[in-house]
This record gives sequence, C-alpha cells and structure tokens, in this order.
Amino acid sequence: MATIGFVGTGTMGAPMVHCLAEKGFAPLVYDAQPDAARAVADRDGLQVATTLGDMAGCETVLLMLPNSAIVRAVCLDDGGLAATLKPGAVIVDMSSSDPVETRKIGASLAERNITLLDAPVSGGVRKAISGTLAIMLGGDDAAAMDRVDPMLGAMGKVFRAGPLAAGHATKALNNYVSAAGLLAACEAVIVARDFGLDPERMTEIINASTGRNNSTENKVVQFILSEKFRDAGFALGLMAKDVGLAAALAGTTGRPLPGVEAISAVWSRAQQDLEPGADHTEIFRYLDGLQGS
Repeated sequence: MATIGFVGTGTMGAPMVHCLAEKGFAPLVYDAQPDAARAVADRDGLQVATTLGDMAGCETVLLMLPNSAIVRAVCLDDGGLAATLKPGAVIVDMSSSDPVETRKIGASLAERNITLLDAPVSGGVRKAISGTLAIMLGGDDAAAMDRVDPMLGAMGKVFRAGPLAAGHATKALNNYVSAAGLLAACEAVIVARDFGLDPERMTEIINASTGRNNSTENKVVQFILSEKFRDAGFALGLMAKDVGLAAALAGTTGRPLPGVEAISAVWSRAQQDLEPGADHTEIFRYLDGLQGS
C-alpha cells in the first residue's frame, strides 16, 4: 500500500511526480481529471486513486493545486483528506496558496491530529522537469519537516523558510519581486524601441550592469523580443494571483507600501485585458498596447 499520496497532476504536478518516481518514491496519484492522473501513473508505473478516500493508508500527502480554496476543499470538505487520513499524517501544500488561509487550514487539521506543512516552489515547468525547483518549506513541527525532507529533495533544493505559512508568504513575495522586475524590463524595452535604440543591445548592456535581473537575463530576448511568449510556460493569471497575495499580505502589516499595490493593480488589469491562457511574459503585449490620453 502506498504511504505517499500526490494530489494534482497538472502542468507542474506531473513532472514533480516523475521526479519522485525516478528517486524511488511511489506516490499514489489523484487528480480531479482522472485522465490526467492515469497518464502520469501509466508513465511512471504508479497507482491511481479514484477518490481522496483511497488515500486512507497514506502517511504523507503532497498537494499541487491552483489556489487555497481548492486546497481547503481537498483537505476539509466531506470526503476530503481530513476525514480520510489517520491521526499523525502529514499534508504538504506545495501550491501557491494564501498564507493567511494556510494558517486557518492548518489549525483545522491540527484539531484532527493532522499536520499541515507548506512548501511552494519556484522555477516553473522547466525546473519541475529537471528536479531543480526551489522549495520553500514552512511548518511548526520539526519532526514532520524532517520526515518530508527526502521526498521534497527529490524535486529540488529545500529551504526552511520558518513557521507554518512562511513558505507561502515567501513565495508570494518572491513572485512580487519577479513580477516587478519583469514589468520594469518590459517598460525599458518599449521606451528603448520607441527612442530608436536596439532593445536586444540595450538588454545585453543591462545584463552587464546593475539593472540585471531574472527577466532581463532569461525572458526579454528569449520570449519577448522573439515573440515566443507561450514558450515561457507560466500563466499570467497565476502571476497576477501571486502578486495579489503579496499585496494582501502587505495589507496585514498595516504599512502603506505603494509599490506592491501598484504592481498588483497593473497585473490585475493585464489579466482582464488579455485573453485567457496568456503567458506572464505577455504583460509586454498589454503594456505595449496602452495609449496615452
């Protein structure tokens, strides 16, 4: 009987399961789309759970889901993991979830003697495939964190971020910094082009200078100037969600932080204006389409 479960075999979850299987783990896989779970299981020689109830024997369950609302439903709804797992089990939420909600879900699970850890990831699909994700582990139970460390290590490098929800908070703030850097890089490209500069040459110079960031190094030439936006592999809607989480987290501090509010507003408007399924690098298309009054 499998002692590890994995819920969510989508774009990120599928390669993460593959990395686990390659390192000798054999998770029982479940997805709300049964065909997605079956494809992953067939590829890696794993078993499929037809319901969450099939995970009753799992000691650890990893989640890779779209948002906190779905995490809450999987954990706490009737027929969910809280009603299924035995006391002492550990749930690891690897989704990009709301840190405030994570603490609430953790408290509800603790009432059933189930430990919640949060371990969101950074690196996108390419690093999920290569097993080189940055994994931000948060939790209040050191023994549980030690227990999951080997399986998380099969998917990337684990950083212990702090208590429960520290991982989700760090991920939201990381994506805010990333989104701000991409926004600035796109605006620089637009200004350079309109002023008659060669944007590729400008980017090369920035990458040898103090303005260098992840976007100037890995996105501007590769996906934006080439117009191969969709090859970047991270949805604009997910970036907008994560920056919104960072803005909400900032709001809990009571501090007036205008930068995060402004960046969140831009990404939210871009999500509304661009077509569903737009990649995050297509923020360039949104910015380039803005017209002055």
